Amino acid sequence: MKAIVYTRYGAPDVLQLRELPMPAPQANEILVRLRATTVTSGDWRVRSLNMPRGFGPFARLAFGLAGPRQPILGTELSGDVVAAGAQVSQFKPGDAVFAFTGGRLGCHVEYKCLAANGAVALKPANLSYEQAAALSFGGATMLDFYRRAGLKGGESVLVNGASGCVGTAAVQLARQLGARVTGVCSAANAELVTALGAQRVLDYTREDFAQPGARYDVIVDTVGTAPYARCAPVLAPAGRLLLVLAPLAELLKAPWHTWRGGHRVIAGPAAERAEYVHQLRALALAGQFVPVIDRSYPFEQMQAAHAYVDQGHKKGNVVVRVGCQHAGSGSGAAGATAPVQPGAA
Repeated sequence: MKAIVYTRYGAPDVLQLRELPMPAPQANEILVRLRATTVTSGDWRVRSLNMPRGFGPFARLAFGLAGPRQPILGTELSGDVVAAGAQVSQFKPGDAVFAFTGGRLGCHVEYKCLAANGAVALKPANLSYEQAAALSFGGATMLDFYRRAGLKGGESVLVNGASGCVGTAAVQLARQLGARVTGVCSAANAELVTALGAQRVLDYTREDFAQPGARYDVIVDTVGTAPYARCAPVLAPAGRLLLVLAPLAELLKAPWHTWRGGHRVIAGPAAERAEYVHQLRALALAGQFVPVIDRSYPFEQMQAAHAYVDQGHKKGNVVVRVGCQHAGSGSGAAGATAPVQPGAA
C-alpha cells in the first residue's frame, strides 16, 4: 500500500511517498481502505517540531530524539471497511466509517487497521467522505474543552481564532449548546464565521476583544494570543478561559490564576475519548456540526497540503483525498474549494 512517511523533522519536503506492506486486522480490528484524511496544525507541529514557546526542549523527547518515533502523520480518516476480525460484530465489509487516531497518528496511508471498539463510527450518511474525515480533530478538541468548562445554554462565549479548524468547531458546538457566540477573526472570514452561528464577529486587526465593557462567561483561545492577563478584565465572575493553544508558561500558571483570580483557566491537551466520535456523528446527522473544508488535495500532493497548512491561514480544514472517490464525495481538483457551511452535505 502507499503511505506518506517522514524519517526526519523539517519542512514539507521531508514527506515521501513509500510502498509499505498491507496491514492485516487482528481479531478485534477492522481494516479500512481510506477515502480521505486531513492535514492539521498538529501534523504541522509534529513534522516540523515548531511548538508553542517553551515546549521545544520536550518535543524530541515526546516524538523521538534522533527522528520521528511514528513515521506516519495524520490524526483522522474516513473510508470503507474491507475486512473485519473474528471478534468484530459492530462493523462489516462495505461499511463507510470515520475515525480519530489522535496522538497515535498513522492516518496518511491507503489502508489502516483500527480497533473496532475505539474511536471509529459509521460515517454520517449526509456527509461526504471528505467532510467525515474532518469531523474529529477540531470537534473532539472542543467537545472536551466545553465538557471541562461546563458550558451551559445562555452563556456568552468568545472564540479567538474562529475561522480555523478548532475555531469553526468551537463556534458551531457552542451554538449547539445554546451559547451566545462572538467570533474573532479577520474581516475576510467574517461572513464564514457568521454563517457558522456567531451572533457577533470582531476583526482582530481593528478591534480588541478585551475592550472595556465587554463580558464573556467563556473565552476560547485557539491561536495562543489571549493569555489570562489579557482576558481577566473581560471574564465574568466565575468565567472560564480555555487555552486550547498557549505557551508553556501560561499552562504552568493556569492553576495559580484559577486559585487567585476568581476564574477557571482550563489548559493542557484535550482528552481523546471514543465517545466524542459518536457524539460528533450524532451532531452531524442532525445538521448541527458540519466541518468547514478550505482546500482538498490528492494523496500524491501531500507535500503541497502541508505547505499550505504551514502558512497558518487556512479556513477550517485541509483534506487529502486517498485513492478513487465515490460519487458525491465532495472531492474536486487540487487547490481551493468552497467552504462548507452548516447543513450542506
